[in-house]
Amino acid sequence: MVLDGKVAVVTGGATGLGRCHALELARQGARVVVNDLGAKADGSGRDESAARAVCDEIESLGGEAVPHFGDAADWNTSKGMFETAVEHFGDVNVVVCNAGFIRDAILFNMTEKDFDDVVRVHLKGHFCTIRHATAYWRERAKAGGAVYGRLIATSSESAFFAPPGQPNYSAAKAGIIAITMGAAQLMQKYGVTANVIMPRARTRMNEAGPLAALFKKPEAGFDTFAPENVSPLVGWLASPLAARVSGHVFVVWAKDVTVVSRPTLEQKFQSDARWTVESLQTALGPHFEKLEPVKDGYTVPAM
Repeated sequence: MVLDGKVAVVTGGATGLGRCHALELARQGARVVVNDLGAKADGSGRDESAARAVCDEIESLGGEAVPHFGDAADWNTSKGMFETAVEHFGDVNVVVCNAGFIRDAILFNMTEKDFDDVVRVHLKGHFCTIRHATAYWRERAKAGGAVYGRLIATSSESAFFAPPGQPNYSAAKAGIIAITMGAAQLMQKYGVTANVIMPRARTRMNEAGPLAALFKKPEAGFDTFAPENVSPLVGWLASPLAARVSGHVFVVWAKDVTVVSRPTLEQKFQSDARWTVESLQTALGPHFEKLEPVKDGYTVPAM
């Protein structure tokens, strides 16, 4: 039990990936705050029973857990998650940002509200949670206390490949990478790590729509997109075993974990004088004549 004695906060912890993360952290010995509004896949509605049910599951395993029903994207209620953890368990050591929902639409059909709401829950939800977590660990360090901190953010390959039907979701997921990479650099001196996972898993967000058939649970054999396939990586990143792992992005699904490399500069073109439209065409034109316009690369390779 590599997390024995540690305290974890999981946002969106009542269903899907969040539930599996909470259970995995509990199996590894962590006491868990299960945060969830109990909203539907599109963000509507409220239901406290789901978070309570996960806490009951953890307690049935011999662990400890308490629910928190606040909005992770609200400044004050997000801070309340940490107050709940300290009040019940005395500390915060692991923070998993997972809360979110989708409202997909092609760019020219998307409403302003659907853009704002999805960016809010994903990007601002990560910001508020990471901001309060890093402030808590910094203040603890300044007071001379021991600091054990692990941040695990949830992005998506949509951040790289930007499906045209998800301009809100893909933009938010790209921003999550930027915030987390900044947190990793900022918190290194305190011994706190910060990493990003990009899971491919069956959740409420893909149980309907064009990807539903792909993520459907098989009748027999290995369940490629089971959310349980993702959570061991969360447990490992949260543990002392990953103390030197920070500032990385992982694609995780099925039996695969892929470490994403940093973006690279592809090809440099230089001029002896200030660029003009004509000289740019002379230099760049032949290069791009050999290439096709970028298309969506969000594909799932065969197992």
